Amino acid sequence: MTKLSRALMATAAACLSGVIGILGSTPAAALDNTVAPGGNFDLSTWELQEPVGSPGSPTTISPSRLEGPNGYQDAYFYTGPDGGMTFWDPESGVTTPNSNYARSELREMNPDGSAADWALSGDHQLEVRVRAFSITSHVCVGQIHLGSGGTSTKPLVELYYHANGDIVAGTENSPSGGQTLHPLGNVPVGSTWGYTLAISNGSTLNITVNGVTTSYPIPSSFAPYHQYFKAGSYNQTSSTSTTKGARIVIYRLHITHG
Repeated sequence: MTKLSRALMATAAACLSGVIGILGSTPAAALDNTVAPGGNFDLSTWELQEPVGSPGSPTTISPSRLEGPNGYQDAYFYTGPDGGMTFWDPESGVTTPNSNYARSELREMNPDGSAADWALSGDHQLEVRVRAFSITSHVCVGQIHLGSGGTSTKPLVELYYHANGDIVAGTENSPSGGQTLHPLGNVPVGSTWGYTLAISNGSTLNITVNGVTTSYPIPSSFAPYHQYFKAGSYNQTSSTSTTKGARIVIYRLHITHG
């Protein structure tokens, strides 16, 4: 880790410590703040994309490099003062060719290191506990994304968190585009909340926020596509600023397939 990375992490940790002190007890006492994120979370089936690298080609970190207490961390992905897995992406970060927005985000992988790409049929669930800071406008904290099966690069669903605390799900109308927004509640910025993104019987999308579940039928046009989960900080604004952006902390990250 470079001196600059350590300095940025220390600054971020100090800021988060102040917020945590204001809010009271931390949400994850069992997490160890002295280890890398891989020491607190099973990252063996996750790849990290960071907001750095070459234009159109962000840096990615493999599961094998993320795993374990001495695993990868830097200024954009690190263990916070309360042990939470912290993601930071500035508005000026490097983006993929299909997006105008930077991200510090995990992408689901298979145990053998290949990219996850599961059939829509069956039951699939991503469960996350999350906390958000430093939101410029809004940030995507979780996705079910289209994989193989066609030419679309759209997500099936994105879960957005806004600077005013609003939680909004964006469900894609079809693989060709068009997103419908669904307000799902409000949680003050700096508070911890939980969500699940789940597919039931390959035909229903269930979104749960703090124990309240809302269900949506999955359009048949998505049937040919495989899927994969994503979680972290996918900013929804861009600029030349290196200080504006979104900082997201995750305290639970769990996937089930059935």
